[in-house]
Amino acid sequence: MPEATFTELRNHAKAWFDLVEAGQTVRVLRNGKPIAEIHPVAPQTPSWKQRQARPLRLPRGKSISRLILEERGD
Repeated sequence: MPEATFTELRNHAKAWFDLVEAGQTVRVLRNGKPIAEIHPVAPQTPSWKQRQARPLRLPRGKSISRLILEERGD
């Protein structure tokens, strides 16, 4: 795991955060002691994409548009 002093991190933040963006965890040191770890955030997938898609089952002879119209009461 790469380590950076607080001063190095402050002076070269872009380079360190580029490492984090690439998947690395960076440990930050102050006076030679670790004070923090900066790690990448796990990508968030919307909940509707996490479920496996299932085929839509329609009653025989019915179209989706007809079912919607019936549901609306039109």
